[in-house]
Amino acid sequence: MNEAGLSEQCMLRVEGLACRFGTKAAVDDVSFAIEPGAFVGVIGRSGAGKSTLLRTINRLAPITAGRIVFDGIDVGALKGRDLRKWRARSAMIFQQFNLIGRLDVLTNVLMGRLSEMPSWRSLLQLWPEQDVAVAMSALEQFDMAQYAAQRTDQLSGGQQQRVAIARAMVQEPGIILADEPIASLDPRNTKIVMDALLRINKHFGITVLCNLHSLDLARSYCDRLIGMAAGRVAFDGVPSALTEHIARELYDLEANEVMGTMPAAEAPVGETVSAAAIA
Repeated sequence: MNEAGLSEQCMLRVEGLACRFGTKAAVDDVSFAIEPGAFVGVIGRSGAGKSTLLRTINRLAPITAGRIVFDGIDVGALKGRDLRKWRARSAMIFQQFNLIGRLDVLTNVLMGRLSEMPSWRSLLQLWPEQDVAVAMSALEQFDMAQYAAQRTDQLSGGQQQRVAIARAMVQEPGIILADEPIASLDPRNTKIVMDALLRINKHFGITVLCNLHSLDLARSYCDRLIGMAAGRVAFDGVPSALTEHIARELYDLEANEVMGTMPAAEAPVGETVSAAAIA
């Protein structure tokens, strides 16, 4: 164990991480460690820093202080090609899909292979046969192969998100960072997408770090929850330890909207949330 109390064997370690925009700290002194193969949900009210945390880990947002270490690699020190490879290895799945609507489904999935290709091949869309086979296999995994030649802007929201997940898979990620992946979906497509993420986690052993607004979904799919408030970690534990009292402190005015069916039991001894962290 190191000084922060984090295991040196953990696949992902976040140590004293901060991301500031001017005087505002979107992420403030965040530390946690995630073991390989975990499905971790990041919860908290709007503006708590959840999205910025994932974007900072992927290096889409700046690291103002602290460290991100993945399998012994200092992510904050990466530049150029190494940084591009990290962004592929820590595959992002976005709320708004981030697909190119005028391109077909297969090409959108193949975009996940760009970090492995010379720029001239990518500009001409000269995809290696092996990459095409990998992309088709990924689409089949999520029952989307029949749409391979269709423009993505002709698909439903749930279908587009499955295409985005297939794109993430062809990046051969070590960790998937899913930023509110079901925020704009109906209940049926929400289940399809969350089941797809769970299958990736359990079948392939890929670590998933997923921002979720619904506590019911977080409790159903995740084996660990990290609760954020004002850019800081205010809860870190198993879903059963997230009591109604803790949830109301985390979500404040949004509590009634997101809580669904929360248990009324008191928090177990040792599973507390500090008032200072919520403030």
